[in-house]
Amino acid sequence: MRHFPLRLSPLAAALYFTSPLGQAVELEPQVITANPLGNSQLAAPTTVLAGDTLALQQKGSLGQTLNNQPGVASTWFGPGASRPVIRGLDGDRIRILRNGVGALDASSLSYDHAVPLDPATVERIEIVRGPAALLYGGNAVGGVVNSFDNRIPTAPIDGIHGAGELRYGGADTTRSSAGKLEAGDGRFALHLDANSRQFNDLRIPGYARSGNVRNADEPGSRHRLENSDGRQDGGALGGAYHWDHGYAGLSYSRYDANYGSVAEPGVRLDMQQDHYGFASELRDLDGPFSALKFDVGYTDYQHRELEGGEVHTTFKNKGYEARVEARHQPFGPVEGMVGAQVTRSEFSALGEEAFVPQTDTDSLALFMLEQWQATERLNLSLGGRLEHTRVDPDSLGSERFAHADSTSSFTAASLSSGAVYELTPVWSLAATLGYTERAPTFYELYANGAHVATGTYEVGDPDLGKEKAISSDLALRFDNGVHKGSVGVFYSHFRNYIGLLASGEMREGHEHDHGDEDHDHDHGGDMPEYLYKGVRARFYGIEAQDRWQLTQNRLGSFALELSGDYTRAKNLDSGEDLPRIAPLRLNSGLLWELERWQARVDVQHASAQHRKPDNETSTDGYTTLGASVGYRFDIGQSEWLAFVRGENLTDQTVRYASSILRDIAPAPGRSIEVGLRTSF
Repeated sequence: MRHFPLRLSPLAAALYFTSPLGQAVELEPQVITANPLGNSQLAAPTTVLAGDTLALQQKGSLGQTLNNQPGVASTWFGPGASRPVIRGLDGDRIRILRNGVGALDASSLSYDHAVPLDPATVERIEIVRGPAALLYGGNAVGGVVNSFDNRIPTAPIDGIHGAGELRYGGADTTRSSAGKLEAGDGRFALHLDANSRQFNDLRIPGYARSGNVRNADEPGSRHRLENSDGRQDGGALGGAYHWDHGYAGLSYSRYDANYGSVAEPGVRLDMQQDHYGFASELRDLDGPFSALKFDVGYTDYQHRELEGGEVHTTFKNKGYEARVEARHQPFGPVEGMVGAQVTRSEFSALGEEAFVPQTDTDSLALFMLEQWQATERLNLSLGGRLEHTRVDPDSLGSERFAHADSTSSFTAASLSSGAVYELTPVWSLAATLGYTERAPTFYELYANGAHVATGTYEVGDPDLGKEKAISSDLALRFDNGVHKGSVGVFYSHFRNYIGLLASGEMREGHEHDHGDEDHDHDHGGDMPEYLYKGVRARFYGIEAQDRWQLTQNRLGSFALELSGDYTRAKNLDSGEDLPRIAPLRLNSGLLWELERWQARVDVQHASAQHRKPDNETSTDGYTTLGASVGYRFDIGQSEWLAFVRGENLTDQTVRYASSILRDIAPAPGRSIEVGLRTSF
């Protein structure tokens, strides 16, 4: 998160944006989400994506963009919607932030609801895995994904700078464009950006439906994922005023999308989001606090679910989030900060397929982070958060939500500690230990109805208590100039893990008739009943990565990137494995750079996943091949990068175990994409 002194000028950002593949221009240290105090010794497992690394991994959705990072999988609901899954945890356990504050949407409610963000507008993405993310909410128990777009310029701008990008191709024949312009006189800074993306139905190898569910008489579509086309458009205007010891700024952004639901032929989602932001920072203060940071975001979100051109359900979510962080003067070797956060969300789902009631959610939180440089080799940190949440439903007279007429309140306390010990100049040991509490969400409490997107009948429990977990990380890190990476293990034990679990019963769906036989909306028939219920659960696994600088000579620079992750998750009450857990995954990439040329070849392998509940289906393993090549050139004062990227070149059938649509919507088949980027 861009906390306190962040000295990244627009020109420096452009250089970072167009640095050689896998490398970054050395600039002054940035303060990131994992540690707003700015110390480079981070106990929490953290990944930062920027520059060409981000550009060459960029997809149309946030979940797919991050899918190959250690510990991160994708919910994959087709090219229109995909959220990140971190260490087997998804939904409300992953906090998705924009410039450090939440932007309200409905993506955690259902897998077919997209995160209203086009990665083409993002300069940097930070991923924090594990409970160290508790500064941002009890619902960050799995981790935080924080994206930055500089729509409120956090550093002075002199002159005019900009960047642009064009892409074409891919398995969905994407046509996308994005551009930004920043101008300033050293005091006033202005930011303007716009983006547009259109994509066709996704090309896939073989049948869309797997052999587990395919009917021999009606096998369904082949080589194409029906109703997976769509578009995304957006733009923003922002500005800031800077002085010697701080800045203040405002921004407005708009996101507009329309895409098909691959689970329901003929159903489309029409989405709009308006977001208003304010940010300010005061530095070099006298008194008990040396710096103050303010962030406020107000969001008005809605999406309509259309069938046959008619609106069947409208989801709305509007509200705000405001944070203040105060960095106190050091107490000897101890540095720290305290803060407060207030959030309000007004959610409603109106229409025939609304399976949750109208609900207002308010929360107020206090948090702190202290860091102690105990010795030259040992750095310790301690963080805490106290959060009160009030969930107020309104059944609006509906008998189906009659159980949702009482307000629920929760007070959640969380604590996280971390340590980094430098064993030698090459080796260091990092550990975290945390206790987290999470208040249940409105849909976990009050859901009651057919959820057509997932083909289930979901039932909440208004008597649910807080979700509680003890989590730990232990990682061995190394950097000797040739090898740089880490090997780590993690473990989480949940008491009252709120899972959506099959009851074994069937429930009757609902039917609606609009008086037009051409637009009958029939979702009747039996659906499997799924209950939100609290169980004991255990998550554990391993993550590893290494960047090996092989050689550097007249033929160029060669490096090898290796990574892998494995997660196990079990329902301790039933003894069954939990659903939608990614299997063992191994990634390797060979990188080459020579003057203006750069290239890489990637091999990605995922094992079969047979560890799942009895009522879930298995997924087969797969191995895919990818490659990319890029060339840089200059035109006047502008820098350019032309690239070609190929993925799944052997056209393998890929079904993600982490996707609820694994048997309906495979991942893309063979794809080739070309792109052109510039900065000036």
